[in-house]
Amino acid sequence: MTAGAAVVRRMAPSDRLRLGARGLTVRKGRTALSALGVAIGITALVGVLGLSESSRADLQAQLDSLGTNLLTVAPGQGLLGDDATLPDESVAMIARVPTVTSVAAVRKVDATVRRNDRVPESHTSGVGVVAVDLDLPSTVAATLAQGRWLDIATSRYPAVVLGSTAARRLAVGPLDGGVDVWIDGRPYTVVGILDPVVLASELDEAAMIGTPVAHALFDGSLPASGVYVRVDPDQVVATRAVLGRTADPAAPDEVQVSRPSDALAAQDAANRSFTLLALGLGAVALLVGGVGIANVMVVSVLERRREIGVRRALGATRGSIGSQFLVESVLLSLLGGFAGAVLGVALTWAFAASQGWALTVPWRPVAAGLACALLVGSLVGLYPAMRAARVPPTEALRTA
Repeated sequence: MTAGAAVVRRMAPSDRLRLGARGLTVRKGRTALSALGVAIGITALVGVLGLSESSRADLQAQLDSLGTNLLTVAPGQGLLGDDATLPDESVAMIARVPTVTSVAAVRKVDATVRRNDRVPESHTSGVGVVAVDLDLPSTVAATLAQGRWLDIATSRYPAVVLGSTAARRLAVGPLDGGVDVWIDGRPYTVVGILDPVVLASELDEAAMIGTPVAHALFDGSLPASGVYVRVDPDQVVATRAVLGRTADPAAPDEVQVSRPSDALAAQDAANRSFTLLALGLGAVALLVGGVGIANVMVVSVLERRREIGVRRALGATRGSIGSQFLVESVLLSLLGGFAGAVLGVALTWAFAASQGWALTVPWRPVAAGLACALLVGSLVGLYPAMRAARVPPTEALRTA
């Protein structure tokens, strides 16, 4: 090395990080507002993804507890488009299938339900009447909120069990002291109220009476309008394939066989569509925050031209100047990302707790949010960094 030759030393990464962090303290208010834009976007991303995971975890927990081996058999449409009916012996035939563990049928009854005899007959509150088998609760995993279920004795007399929605619409509260509702002009004693039935939500809006009393008090035949079938969990697909021709050998195409858990899965798919929409809105907010950071960094370059000129005159390279502003942009974005991640997790936990969902820590959304913040800070900081690196030292000192 010859005497008098200039020695160029590269800045250590720690020095670049220190200079970038010091740049954020120059305009603290502006830094906070810029980070807020990114924080809003990250909060939306983490919150939406976290709530989606918590919702799916709660759904999976429900399915695990209730089982996905419940099938429903219902009459479909005939060849001429009319409503088909299930044969009277369909329930008994389904019960003979070796893989079936329990069967319970419901039969629609043409009757109106009123709170009392002073309510007009047209005001049914949308509550239907069904005659049910006694083993319905165990088949559909239903539980009682109040009272008790029908038994051999009460199924022969005017006694009724209300679904959760039906009880609310009929304004039936505590059952202490005896409560009656009127079905086709006759009082029926409410002996129980069900909790919401997840796998058979149609029962929530029903008034359920015993099949014997329905045959005794209502004219006409009462074919099964729906049959709930609990099967061996390992034989769901095979059993589902034979239930149609088992229920109605003469017209198996007129029988509908479905699995309630499929409806829950479809509901989850619909929720995912809304999740994607919300993620799009969060991405827009994050983009707006990134544009705000880019604008702030460009203004910062213009305001600190004298600093850039002095550092260039003292031997700083273009790379060190550009990396300083790039690091500053990344730190600013990460600051907003960290704040948004914390807020997103807090909102997820608060909302999940209020809904009674399983509390799932959304680590993957948090990591994705911080990665997005890092990416946004790197991208939007490139232009200000290159602009700062191209500033000639003599021009910067002269115009400062």
